[in-house]
Amino acid sequence: MTDRHQYEDLEATELFCPRCRRAQPVRKHLLLVLPTGNKYVYRCSVCAETVGEKTDNDAQAFEILG
Repeated sequence: MTDRHQYEDLEATELFCPRCRRAQPVRKHLLLVLPTGNKYVYRCSVCAETVGEKTDNDAQAFEILG
């Protein structure tokens, strides 16, 4: 296993929030189900500001819908 594969499924638990002006815990929300995978946004758990996003390459959920 290479170093690159170790971080493929890394999940953020805290990110910097520009509105709160500090690192805050985040919540992951599904935004889109795409043929190439799912797109998620991370929102600050205090003020709900979008502070990041992630796209995975798991197309399994799209196949279930099809």
